[in-house]
Amino acid sequence: MAMVNSAQAHDAAAAFGTVGTAMVTPFSASGDVDYDTAEALAAHLVDLGNDMLVISGTTGESPTTTDAEKSELLTAARRGAGDRAKLVAGVGTNNTTHSIELAQQARDAGADGLLLVTPYYSKPPQDAIVTHMRAVADATGLPVMLYDIPGRSSVPLEPATLAALDSHPNILAVKDAKGDIASALQVMSDTGLAYYSGEDALNLPLMSCGAIGVVSVAGHICADRLAQMTEYVGTNDLNAARDVAAGLVSLIDAIMNHMPGAISAKAALQLQGVLPTRATRLPLLEASEDQVEFLRREMTRSGYLT
Repeated sequence: MAMVNSAQAHDAAAAFGTVGTAMVTPFSASGDVDYDTAEALAAHLVDLGNDMLVISGTTGESPTTTDAEKSELLTAARRGAGDRAKLVAGVGTNNTTHSIELAQQARDAGADGLLLVTPYYSKPPQDAIVTHMRAVADATGLPVMLYDIPGRSSVPLEPATLAALDSHPNILAVKDAKGDIASALQVMSDTGLAYYSGEDALNLPLMSCGAIGVVSVAGHICADRLAQMTEYVGTNDLNAARDVAAGLVSLIDAIMNHMPGAISAKAALQLQGVLPTRATRLPLLEASEDQVEFLRREMTRSGYLT
Protein backbone atom coordinates (compact mmCIF):
# COMPACT_ATOMS: atom_id res chain seq x y z
CA MET A 1 0.00 0.00 0.00
CA ALA A 2 1.20 3.51 -0.84
CA MET A 3 -0.82 5.82 1.40
CA VAL A 4 0.11 9.44 0.57
CA ASN A 5 3.07 10.28 2.76
CA SER A 6 3.88 13.66 4.28
CA ALA A 7 6.37 14.52 1.53
CA GLN A 8 3.80 13.83 -1.20
CA ALA A 9 1.15 15.81 0.63
CA HIS A 10 3.62 18.65 1.08
CA ASP A 11 4.43 18.65 -2.64
CA ALA A 12 0.75 18.85 -3.57
CA ALA A 13 0.04 21.56 -1.01
CA ALA A 14 3.02 23.54 -2.29
CA ALA A 15 1.77 23.16 -5.86
CA PHE A 16 -1.90 23.93 -5.29
CA GLY A 17 -2.51 25.19 -1.75
CA THR A 18 -5.05 23.60 0.59
CA VAL A 19 -8.08 25.91 0.79
CA GLY A 20 -9.40 26.55 -2.70
CA THR A 21 -12.46 28.15 -4.20
CA ALA A 22 -13.68 27.65 -7.77
CA MET A 23 -14.12 31.34 -8.52
CA VAL A 24 -17.19 32.68 -10.30
CA THR A 25 -16.72 34.77 -13.41
CA PRO A 26 -18.24 38.23 -12.89
CA PHE A 27 -20.33 39.56 -15.75
CA SER A 28 -21.67 43.02 -16.33
CA ALA A 29 -25.40 43.56 -16.72
CA SER A 30 -24.84 43.51 -20.49
CA GLY A 31 -23.13 40.11 -20.33
CA ASP A 32 -19.49 41.10 -20.76
CA VAL A 33 -16.79 39.68 -18.49
CA ASP A 34 -16.06 42.27 -15.81
CA TYR A 35 -12.29 41.95 -15.42
CA ASP A 36 -11.96 44.74 -12.86
CA THR A 37 -14.46 42.98 -10.62
CA ALA A 38 -12.68 39.66 -11.23
CA GLU A 39 -9.47 41.24 -9.98
CA ALA A 40 -11.20 42.64 -6.90
CA LEU A 41 -12.98 39.33 -6.26
CA ALA A 42 -9.70 37.40 -6.38
CA ALA A 43 -8.21 39.77 -3.81
CA HIS A 44 -11.32 39.42 -1.62
CA LEU A 45 -11.25 35.63 -1.74
CA VAL A 46 -7.59 35.49 -0.77
CA ASP A 47 -8.24 37.92 2.08
CA LEU A 48 -11.04 35.60 3.21
CA GLY A 49 -8.68 32.65 3.60
CA ASN A 50 -8.24 30.98 0.22
CA ASP A 51 -4.72 30.05 -0.85
CA MET A 52 -5.94 28.56 -4.16
CA LEU A 53 -8.32 29.92 -6.77
CA VAL A 54 -9.62 27.80 -9.62
CA ILE A 55 -10.23 30.01 -12.65
CA SER A 56 -12.58 28.87 -15.42
CA GLY A 57 -13.98 25.87 -13.64
CA THR A 58 -17.63 24.87 -13.84
CA THR A 59 -18.54 27.49 -11.24
CA GLY A 60 -16.70 30.01 -13.41
CA GLU A 61 -19.16 29.16 -16.21
CA SER A 62 -16.30 27.97 -18.41
CA PRO A 63 -18.59 26.47 -21.07
CA THR A 64 -19.80 29.97 -21.92
CA THR A 65 -16.52 31.91 -21.88
CA THR A 66 -14.19 32.15 -24.87
CA ASP A 67 -10.57 31.04 -24.84
CA ALA A 68 -9.50 34.69 -24.94
CA GLU A 69 -11.73 35.49 -21.97
CA LYS A 70 -10.26 32.57 -20.03
CA SER A 71 -6.74 33.91 -20.56
CA GLU A 72 -7.67 37.44 -19.53
CA LEU A 73 -9.48 36.13 -16.45
CA LEU A 74 -6.25 34.49 -15.31
CA THR A 75 -4.41 37.76 -15.80
CA ALA A 76 -7.05 39.66 -13.82
CA ALA A 77 -7.05 37.10 -11.02
CA ARG A 78 -3.27 37.31 -10.80
CA ARG A 79 -3.47 41.07 -10.41
CA GLY A 80 -5.87 40.58 -7.53
CA ALA A 81 -4.27 37.60 -5.82
CA GLY A 82 -0.63 38.47 -6.47
CA ASP A 83 1.58 35.72 -5.12
CA ARG A 84 -0.67 35.06 -2.12
CA ALA A 85 -2.55 32.20 -3.76
CA LYS A 86 -2.06 29.56 -6.40
CA LEU A 87 -4.07 30.02 -9.58
CA VAL A 88 -5.32 26.75 -11.04
CA ALA A 89 -6.81 26.93 -14.53
CA GLY A 90 -9.67 24.71 -15.58
CA VAL A 91 -8.63 23.31 -18.95
CA GLY A 92 -10.67 20.13 -19.24
CA THR A 93 -12.89 19.61 -22.28
CA ASN A 94 -14.08 16.62 -24.30
CA ASN A 95 -11.63 17.54 -27.06
CA THR A 96 -8.05 16.53 -26.28
CA THR A 97 -6.51 18.97 -28.77
CA HIS A 98 -8.52 21.85 -27.34
CA SER A 99 -7.58 20.89 -23.77
CA ILE A 100 -3.90 20.91 -24.76
CA GLU A 101 -4.32 24.36 -26.28
CA LEU A 102 -6.04 25.63 -23.15
CA ALA A 103 -3.30 24.15 -20.97
CA GLN A 104 -0.59 25.90 -22.95
CA GLN A 105 -2.57 29.14 -22.96
CA ALA A 106 -3.01 28.92 -19.19
CA ARG A 107 0.71 28.33 -18.71
CA ASP A 108 1.50 31.39 -20.82
CA ALA A 109 -1.03 33.47 -18.85
CA GLY A 110 0.71 32.59 -15.57
CA ALA A 111 -1.31 29.72 -14.13
CA ASP A 112 0.35 27.75 -11.33
CA GLY A 113 -1.49 24.51 -12.09
CA LEU A 114 -4.19 22.86 -14.15
CA LEU A 115 -7.55 21.30 -13.27
CA LEU A 116 -8.41 18.55 -15.73
CA VAL A 117 -11.92 17.11 -15.70
CA THR A 118 -12.87 13.77 -17.17
CA PRO A 119 -13.99 14.24 -20.80
CA TYR A 120 -17.73 14.70 -20.74
CA TYR A 121 -20.63 13.72 -23.01
CA SER A 122 -18.64 11.39 -25.29
CA LYS A 123 -18.21 8.77 -22.54
CA PRO A 124 -14.68 7.59 -23.38
CA PRO A 125 -13.54 4.23 -21.99
CA GLN A 126 -11.03 4.22 -19.16
CA ASP A 127 -7.97 3.52 -21.35
CA ALA A 128 -8.91 6.48 -23.54
CA ILE A 129 -9.25 8.68 -20.44
CA VAL A 130 -5.72 7.68 -19.40
CA THR A 131 -4.39 8.60 -22.85
CA HIS A 132 -6.29 11.92 -22.83
CA MET A 133 -5.10 12.91 -19.36
CA ARG A 134 -1.50 12.01 -20.10
CA ALA A 135 -1.53 13.98 -23.36
CA VAL A 136 -2.73 17.13 -21.58
CA ALA A 137 -0.29 16.62 -18.69
CA ASP A 138 2.53 16.26 -21.24
CA ALA A 139 1.66 19.59 -22.85
CA THR A 140 3.14 21.77 -20.08
CA GLY A 141 5.33 21.40 -17.04
CA LEU A 142 2.53 22.55 -14.76
CA PRO A 143 1.20 20.34 -11.96
CA VAL A 144 -2.15 18.72 -12.74
CA MET A 145 -5.14 18.08 -10.50
CA LEU A 146 -7.57 15.55 -11.97
CA TYR A 147 -11.27 16.26 -11.48
CA ASP A 148 -13.51 13.27 -10.82
CA ILE A 149 -17.16 14.32 -11.08
CA PRO A 150 -19.22 11.68 -12.87
CA GLY A 151 -22.44 13.51 -12.04
CA ARG A 152 -21.41 16.04 -14.67
CA SER A 153 -19.01 14.12 -16.90
CA SER A 154 -21.04 10.87 -16.82
CA VAL A 155 -17.86 8.76 -16.59
CA PRO A 156 -15.94 8.25 -13.31
CA LEU A 157 -12.22 7.93 -12.88
CA GLU A 158 -11.93 4.30 -11.80
CA PRO A 159 -9.33 3.40 -9.14
CA ALA A 160 -7.25 1.51 -11.70
CA THR A 161 -7.30 4.55 -13.99
CA LEU A 162 -6.12 6.81 -11.19
CA ALA A 163 -3.40 4.31 -10.32
CA ALA A 164 -2.21 4.39 -13.93
CA LEU A 165 -2.21 8.19 -14.00
CA ASP A 166 -0.30 8.36 -10.71
CA SER A 167 2.87 7.43 -12.61
CA HIS A 168 2.84 10.69 -14.57
CA PRO A 169 5.24 13.15 -12.92
CA ASN A 170 2.96 16.16 -13.44
CA ILE A 171 -0.22 14.53 -12.10
CA LEU A 172 -0.19 15.16 -8.38
CA ALA A 173 -3.74 15.32 -7.10
CA VAL A 174 -7.45 14.57 -7.47
CA LYS A 175 -10.38 16.85 -6.86
CA ASP A 176 -12.99 14.33 -5.78
CA ALA A 177 -16.69 15.03 -6.30
CA LYS A 178 -17.72 11.42 -6.85
CA GLY A 179 -19.30 10.95 -3.43
CA ASP A 180 -17.67 7.53 -3.00
CA ILE A 181 -15.45 7.85 0.05
CA ALA A 182 -14.55 4.15 0.05
CA SER A 183 -13.19 4.47 -3.48
CA ALA A 184 -11.28 7.62 -2.57
CA LEU A 185 -9.76 5.90 0.44
CA GLN A 186 -8.71 3.00 -1.76
CA VAL A 187 -6.93 5.34 -4.18
CA MET A 188 -5.27 7.27 -1.37
CA SER A 189 -4.09 3.96 0.04
CA ASP A 190 -2.79 2.56 -3.23
CA THR A 191 -1.25 5.63 -4.89
CA GLY A 192 0.67 8.79 -4.16
CA LEU A 193 -2.12 11.05 -5.37
CA ALA A 194 -3.16 13.80 -2.96
CA TYR A 195 -6.89 14.27 -2.57
CA TYR A 196 -8.98 17.44 -2.35
CA SER A 197 -12.66 17.44 -1.50
CA GLY A 198 -14.69 18.77 -4.41
CA GLU A 199 -18.05 18.31 -2.68
CA ASP A 200 -18.64 20.81 0.13
CA ALA A 201 -21.02 18.54 2.03
CA LEU A 202 -18.28 15.91 2.25
CA ASN A 203 -15.35 18.17 3.08
CA LEU A 204 -14.77 16.86 6.59
CA PRO A 205 -15.53 13.17 5.89
CA LEU A 206 -13.06 13.12 3.00
CA MET A 207 -10.42 15.06 4.90
CA SER A 208 -10.78 12.74 7.87
CA CYS A 209 -9.83 9.91 5.48
CA GLY A 210 -6.72 11.68 4.26
CA ALA A 211 -7.64 14.47 1.84
CA ILE A 212 -5.33 17.44 2.31
CA GLY A 213 -7.70 20.25 1.38
CA VAL A 214 -10.79 21.44 -0.44
CA VAL A 215 -11.80 22.98 -3.73
CA SER A 216 -15.02 24.63 -2.71
CA VAL A 217 -17.95 26.65 -3.98
CA ALA A 218 -19.08 27.67 -0.50
CA GLY A 219 -15.56 29.05 -0.03
CA HIS A 220 -16.76 32.22 -1.76
CA ILE A 221 -18.48 32.94 1.54
CA CYS A 222 -16.95 30.78 4.27
CA ALA A 223 -13.31 30.16 3.31
CA ASP A 224 -12.33 31.50 6.73
CA ARG A 225 -14.08 28.60 8.45
CA LEU A 226 -12.90 26.09 5.85
CA ALA A 227 -9.34 27.20 6.53
CA GLN A 228 -9.94 26.76 10.25
CA MET A 229 -11.38 23.29 9.70
CA THR A 230 -8.44 22.32 7.49
CA GLU A 231 -6.02 23.47 10.17
CA TYR A 232 -7.82 21.43 12.82
CA VAL A 233 -7.70 18.31 10.64
CA GLY A 234 -4.01 18.90 10.06
CA THR A 235 -3.39 18.82 13.82
CA ASN A 236 -5.68 15.78 14.28
CA ASP A 237 -8.20 17.78 16.28
CA LEU A 238 -11.24 16.17 14.69
CA ASN A 239 -13.60 17.27 17.46
CA ALA A 240 -12.84 20.92 16.72
CA ALA A 241 -13.04 20.29 12.97
CA ARG A 242 -16.43 18.63 13.45
CA ASP A 243 -17.70 21.67 15.34
CA VAL A 244 -16.71 23.92 12.45
CA ALA A 245 -18.30 21.59 9.90
CA ALA A 246 -21.52 21.40 11.90
CA GLY A 247 -21.77 25.18 11.90
CA LEU A 248 -21.60 25.23 8.10
CA VAL A 249 -24.24 22.61 7.31
CA SER A 250 -27.13 24.98 6.61
CA LEU A 251 -25.00 27.46 4.66
CA ILE A 252 -23.50 24.74 2.47
CA ASP A 253 -26.95 23.29 1.87
CA ALA A 254 -28.25 26.71 0.82
CA ILE A 255 -25.41 27.32 -1.61
CA MET A 256 -25.08 23.83 -3.05
CA ASN A 257 -28.46 22.11 -3.07
CA HIS A 258 -31.08 24.59 -4.24
CA MET A 259 -29.58 26.04 -7.42
CA PRO A 260 -26.36 25.64 -9.40
CA GLY A 261 -23.32 26.85 -7.47
CA ALA A 262 -22.48 29.60 -9.94
CA ILE A 263 -25.93 31.09 -9.44
CA SER A 264 -25.97 30.86 -5.64
CA ALA A 265 -22.39 32.05 -5.18
CA LYS A 266 -22.98 35.12 -7.32
CA ALA A 267 -26.19 35.97 -5.50
CA ALA A 268 -24.48 35.52 -2.12
CA LEU A 269 -21.57 37.72 -3.13
CA GLN A 270 -23.95 40.40 -4.39
CA LEU A 271 -25.78 40.32 -1.07
CA GLN A 272 -22.44 40.96 0.64
CA GLY A 273 -21.67 43.84 -1.72
CA VAL A 274 -18.70 42.02 -3.26
CA LEU A 275 -20.25 41.75 -6.74
CA PRO A 276 -22.22 44.59 -8.37
CA THR A 277 -24.45 42.13 -10.25
CA ARG A 278 -25.37 38.45 -10.06
CA ALA A 279 -25.54 38.17 -13.85
CA THR A 280 -24.92 34.82 -15.50
CA ARG A 281 -24.76 33.67 -19.11
CA LEU A 282 -27.32 31.39 -20.67
CA PRO A 283 -28.06 28.56 -20.25
CA LEU A 284 -27.89 29.71 -16.61
CA LEU A 285 -30.29 32.34 -15.31
CA GLU A 286 -29.38 34.58 -12.42
CA ALA A 287 -30.99 33.89 -9.06
CA SER A 288 -34.62 34.90 -8.75
CA GLU A 289 -35.80 37.25 -6.03
CA ASP A 290 -37.18 34.29 -4.09
CA GLN A 291 -33.82 32.51 -4.32
CA VAL A 292 -32.01 35.64 -3.20
CA GLU A 293 -34.28 35.97 -0.17
CA PHE A 294 -33.69 32.32 0.70
CA LEU A 295 -29.92 32.89 0.56
CA ARG A 296 -30.28 36.08 2.60
CA ARG A 297 -32.00 34.17 5.42
CA GLU A 298 -29.44 31.36 5.46
CA MET A 299 -26.44 33.68 5.27
CA THR A 300 -27.82 35.79 8.10
CA ARG A 301 -28.43 32.66 10.19
CA SER A 302 -24.86 31.52 9.54
CA GLY A 303 -23.36 34.88 10.48
CA TYR A 304 -22.21 35.89 6.98
CA LEU A 305 -24.73 38.67 6.47
CA THR A 306 -25.87 41.31 8.88
